[in-house]
Amino acid sequence: MEERLIISGFGGQGILFSGKLWAELMMHQGHHVTYFPSYGAEVRGGTCNCSVIASDDEIAMPVIDVAASLIVMNQPSLERFAPLLAPGGLAVINGSMVELRGPLPGRVVYSPPATEMANELGNVRVANVIMMGVYSAAGGLADFDAVSAQLGRMLRGRKEHLLEINRRAFAIGQEWMAGHAPDADA
Repeated sequence: MEERLIISGFGGQGILFSGKLWAELMMHQGHHVTYFPSYGAEVRGGTCNCSVIASDDEIAMPVIDVAASLIVMNQPSLERFAPLLAPGGLAVINGSMVELRGPLPGRVVYSPPATEMANELGNVRVANVIMMGVYSAAGGLADFDAVSAQLGRMLRGRKEHLLEINRRAFAIGQEWMAGHAPDADA
């Protein structure tokens, strides 16, 4: 198994949290992992992305030239990272904030309205975890129990009050995925 994932959006959208969630989950499952965050000096509102590689084998370099999967939270991120998505790759695109202006031929694309779904849940800041639920279900890479346990490890102490809404957000992403086919124009 080897998964090369790029997650991208604006600072403040939980990009680094999502990457860390996935990296630590993969480590707990016994994989070799690299986590490579990148963000601008302005942080909240600026560009932000991270690369996570999980593999059964040792990883020589943490930089991703060709991604197997892409999670995109905003339009500039799609424009920047779509060219790195491998043919047959998986793209999970925040349909609330990203307009797919042209097809991504040969790619599997899902566009959940994650920001709207998070607002309906009561906290726009869990849109990233909804996207992780869609990604996880689309790729068959982790089940709810494993992610729920990882969220429990990460959201302790002063962040413990965020645990249940994040678990619900992940479940909502998985449920959305179960009821939707890939975008037809991809």
